[in-house]
Amino acid sequence: MKYLTEYRDPELVDKYLREIEKATTRPWALMEFCGGQTHSLVKNGLVNMLPDKIRLVHGPGCPVCVTPLGVIDQALQLAFKKGVILCSFGDMLRVPGTEKSLLQARAEGAGVRFFYSPMEAVQLAKDNPDKEVVFFAVGFETTAPANALSVLHAQQYGLNNYSLLTSHVLVPPAMRAILEDEDSHIDGFLGAGNVCSVMGLEEYEPIVEDYHIPIVVTGFEPVDLLQGILMLVAQLEKGVARLENQYSRVVPYEGNPAARAVIWQVFEPTHQEWRGIGIIPGSGLKMRPAFAGYDANVKFSLAPRAIPDSQECIAGEVLRGHKKPPDCPHFGKKCTPLNPLGAPMVSSEGACAAYYHLMGEV
Repeated sequence: MKYLTEYRDPELVDKYLREIEKATTRPWALMEFCGGQTHSLVKNGLVNMLPDKIRLVHGPGCPVCVTPLGVIDQALQLAFKKGVILCSFGDMLRVPGTEKSLLQARAEGAGVRFFYSPMEAVQLAKDNPDKEVVFFAVGFETTAPANALSVLHAQQYGLNNYSLLTSHVLVPPAMRAILEDEDSHIDGFLGAGNVCSVMGLEEYEPIVEDYHIPIVVTGFEPVDLLQGILMLVAQLEKGVARLENQYSRVVPYEGNPAARAVIWQVFEPTHQEWRGIGIIPGSGLKMRPAFAGYDANVKFSLAPRAIPDSQECIAGEVLRGHKKPPDCPHFGKKCTPLNPLGAPMVSSEGACAAYYHLMGEV
């Protein structure tokens, strides 16, 4: 209870809001990178409490939201394949592919299941040796250790009927892509504490130095986020750029070396397509050749396909921080969580879904 009391304390929230107001003398555009941060900022009403000079820009930090159409269609292809069980996290099942979602495919009889952990999929493969079990492995660096570990466990059990269909994305290359986008004007980043708890802080130092932009790694509670914003404003007002760690109670500088070791044992960097954004060099993870037997792309000879997004959906502009969800003419009308045009309206961490639920409560 101390944790909840301390980091959601209304008096502390008011204190940091007053300090931000006092410290801010000019307009600043700050991007929170992680969808979890976006969800908390919107859910707790912080986006409307900050001074007018602070403009929050919502980043592409929802892995479900940036999973490309072509990969979702590959998952659908596998789900309808005889003898295959396609497994993934719950949110991923609702993201629309070219024609349907995995949830709709399940209703039509496809072999689709949702789990909370890839280890459940490994157990399913162990219990069903006559079936091919594919785990649709989506996420940032946060989920990569568990997905990699599932492969090592499958190897240890001698399973040859388990594989991963991967769509992993990495934060630092995406930050660089945003900063090099001529239409994006970001003064500072709120770094994702969950990602840094795995990967550590070292890889963000070159971004601060190369672009002279401050990065403050934060948690997800209201006080965490407001303190992080104050730390960014303090740097910007002084004209300095540093990497700071607001979330030190959870994130050590070195991250989790054991988790990183598992990631790099199974995966290696690759160019990755981000839905609504395009290909970002070095921003993804693919299976190493030594684990080709557990790579669904290799096992099922899946050919990569680049499929353009719906012209009706402005998800790409939302994910790049160019527009806010209410700027979309279909927001809350043709596009809702029950009938999403794009992925940001599906995931609980998607900016469109967060705004939709907030506006529904007002």
